[in-house]
Amino acid sequence: MTTPPPRSQVRVGMTLPSFVDDPSEPIEIARAAERAGLDGVFVFDHLWRGALPHRRPALECFTLLGAVAAATSRIAVGTLVARATLRPAATLANAVATAQRVSDGRVIAGIGSGDSESRPENEAFGLEFGTMADRIEALHGAVRAVRATGVPVWVGGKVAPVRELVAVAGGWNRWGGSPARFGSDAALVREVAAQATLTWGGLVQLGDDDADAIARVQSRSSTPPADLVVGGPQRVAEQFAAYVELGASWIIAGPVDSRSPQNPELLAAVAAELRER
Repeated sequence: MTTPPPRSQVRVGMTLPSFVDDPSEPIEIARAAERAGLDGVFVFDHLWRGALPHRRPALECFTLLGAVAAATSRIAVGTLVARATLRPAATLANAVATAQRVSDGRVIAGIGSGDSESRPENEAFGLEFGTMADRIEALHGAVRAVRATGVPVWVGGKVAPVRELVAVAGGWNRWGGSPARFGSDAALVREVAAQATLTWGGLVQLGDDDADAIARVQSRSSTPPADLVVGGPQRVAEQFAAYVELGASWIIAGPVDSRSPQNPELLAAVAAELRER
């Protein structure tokens, strides 16, 4: 059985807006997150997002990570997740190690194998997407190369193909899904990596209170994901607490309105509520 971490030690972070033209936007939100007392900020690793004609741009993962590391001084900075199939293992490890030096030791390297949504990005630039076995082999190489630099690593992905690698990496991240799913997957990870750091991240709509959060969801034209966490600080803290009880020592919120300057302060209020429970 997974032992939950003490509430006072649970860390809370957020993803930054990567799908924008202006890099000052994620940098300013990272600074705001640090001022608010959050524990970490994380960048995505995509070449674009969405399909034509509504495709959004993406800031390059490690360029943005280095900029965020240079613009902050305390907060952890990381990738969620860097894709093993986009770069040779040695190149990925060097990029991580460079960001680690820029940040003075604050980097967390989330690394994954990619999924079906990643295929068009790989193939557009002549990079083999490969079979699941090919991608897991690339992930093994990437994780071992980055771990050799001494940087903490979280393996991201579905638990069945990656759990054996968590013992090498030392950490695992589950993106999305219910607490029940997180709990069952965490139990499988613990079977092979009893001391691994368990982390959860997912999409969130924050608001000043529940009604405000719901109104923000309803104002968006797209259909919200089924597992979207919605609410004011108290309600979101209740939902995050379910993952903490199942062993998550990090919670990473992915705001659907990622460019909103209110998110760092709202998430800091969530963190305070969570640690008091």
